[in-house]
Amino acid sequence: MRQFLAVLIGKFVYAATKLRGGGSAFPGLVALRIAPRLLATAFGRLPRGVVFVLGSNGKSTTTHMISELLRHHGLRVFTNPTGANLPQGVASSLLRQVGASGIIDADIAVLEVDEAFAVALAEILAPRVVLGLNTQVDQLYRFIDTERAGVMMLDAMILARDGIVTNRDDPFLSTVGEHMNSARGSVTPRLVSFGVSADVVNESPSGLLNAENFSTKSAVRSKKKTPEKVNTEVVALTTNGAQLSTRGALLDITLPARGLHYAVDAAAAITTSQQVLDDAWSAETTQQAFAAMKPAYGRGEVLPFAQTSVTFVMFKNLASLQLNLDALSPDVGPVMLAIDEGTPDMSWIYDVNFDALAHVDVVSGDKCWQIANCLTMKGVTFDRVEPRVEKAVAFMRTIADDRAPQTWIVNYEITMIARALIGFGELETGA
Repeated sequence: MRQFLAVLIGKFVYAATKLRGGGSAFPGLVALRIAPRLLATAFGRLPRGVVFVLGSNGKSTTTHMISELLRHHGLRVFTNPTGANLPQGVASSLLRQVGASGIIDADIAVLEVDEAFAVALAEILAPRVVLGLNTQVDQLYRFIDTERAGVMMLDAMILARDGIVTNRDDPFLSTVGEHMNSARGSVTPRLVSFGVSADVVNESPSGLLNAENFSTKSAVRSKKKTPEKVNTEVVALTTNGAQLSTRGALLDITLPARGLHYAVDAAAAITTSQQVLDDAWSAETTQQAFAAMKPAYGRGEVLPFAQTSVTFVMFKNLASLQLNLDALSPDVGPVMLAIDEGTPDMSWIYDVNFDALAHVDVVSGDKCWQIANCLTMKGVTFDRVEPRVEKAVAFMRTIADDRAPQTWIVNYEITMIARALIGFGELETGA
């Protein structure tokens, strides 16, 4: 009865918040206050359990990839949007997708989870498989130290019931085997990894940008055991995708967007899907899934705009901006670069290499003057600085009629605003 009331009241609150202008974690918070075990009960009924996706960058894209791979293999998948990766956010996602009974109509859940809440959620949901993508410098105003974020993810990864998927090339996450041994005394879940070949990394202008591990233990890490089995490795980037080595064979896939980081996400997604599907995993079905895959919300997404189109390039920190810049096409077209207070600390922008951008048409958002100052120091020219995103988009519309497809390099909050301004105001839903 308590769960029924939680779902019923939560759905009412969700409908009310939607009328006021969009998504919110508040309905989930209300539902959890009424039925604290709502998540454990609902997700505990899933026959294939729960998969967690952790990482500083790439969680949404990889969650999207895993979900699509599993769907193409015949599974019904429940997942959550980017802004719903805290317990109350997951509960709000649940309220949007279930009936009054609170039963999830799915075989498996693939959830991206915030690093700081990963352990708490793992203790509630008992994930079957946990994927650790990367540890990169991110939100220092929140985590203080990158190592804190790395340890948070490691602590959650070792709570996996069946399988752990880790990044062989990440100085933090690749030590998960040692972390398990010190915490449990033995390695219970199956531990596998993904990675990128040295040749591909060397060809990347900025490498992988995984954070360095300066802890005392890491000083002798090279002498310690790392995951022996690399299930999937990126061995080449191709015109529209990547070539990967997995299960003893080469696999050519199409990527939903440009860049080495998307290939790394694909390797992680393939390895995770193999842990879920085991012998039912199919290389052919995987190729078909990637061929049909659309970009995740705002991440390489191409939308019609005026008489042309715009590609949304979303970022949130130095690593994501740099890797996206490295992947830009030479014929990038007119560019808007916009950042608002959704990215509170912008100090890292001075470490970004802007060589891929010869010119920016308009700089916008609350942080526009900081961006303009940085671009000036880097020798990148720009036409105008416009704090208001509405005016910046209007300007981009005036140059859209007779020019090439546009590229808008924006943070998450600006993505939502800009999409709404060009007629795509829907909020991000599950992958």
